[in-house]
Amino acid sequence: MSERRVLVVEDEQTIAESIATRLRAEGFSVELAGDGPAAVAAFAAHPHDLVVLDIMLPGYDGLEVCRRLQAERAVPVLMLTARDAETDVLVGLAVGADDYLTKPFSMRELVARAHALLRRVDRAAELAGIGAEPAESERIAIDDVEISLAERRVRVAGDEVHLTRTEFDLLVFLASRPRTVLPRERLLAAIWGWTDGAASRTVDSHIKALRRKLGGDRIRTVHGVGYAWETAR
Repeated sequence: MSERRVLVVEDEQTIAESIATRLRAEGFSVELAGDGPAAVAAFAAHPHDLVVLDIMLPGYDGLEVCRRLQAERAVPVLMLTARDAETDVLVGLAVGADDYLTKPFSMRELVARAHALLRRVDRAAELAGIGAEPAESERIAIDDVEISLAERRVRVAGDEVHLTRTEFDLLVFLASRPRTVLPRERLLAAIWGWTDGAASRTVDSHIKALRRKLGGDRIRTVHGVGYAWETAR
């Protein structure tokens, strides 16, 4: 496999260099950008496999950078935020971030998240490379929600709903097991490739983002355990 390129967008030089040093030690090729416009320019100039993106940046903030990058080309984004406000996280996920870490974080956790995101991209590419024609069995229809697995599209009451890569994968996992209570730890392992339950807030944030897009009554919270996809049938 060719060397993976990572764009690290962070205006605090000490943090940026620490991230770059650890990622390079893991075998990644790393490019640094210290503000929003520099990040957009770097992404346009060279292909990157992953973006590690701080939310607080000069020029364009991380949310605007994420919008612009995803408009240029779909890329997995790990967002870094010093703010733990729920709104910041949900907006970040809405504009195309796949995962997030709240500062301060461990470099070990950042590296694990980066590898997990790239594994998911590789799995999706392998499935796409099979070249099978879309079949009826590749669709999930529950009540007024229709999910096309082949096209990675979701419609609610006939209207298309735009989901991020992570939101779509999470939705499929839940909807393919209607009324089954799925623990947060199982969702973390299946969607993010994580076995550490300490990251369960990531699941909660993505569930909240899904509820905003699909309707709040479709995913049931089982307190202290996890979530279940509700169905009227």
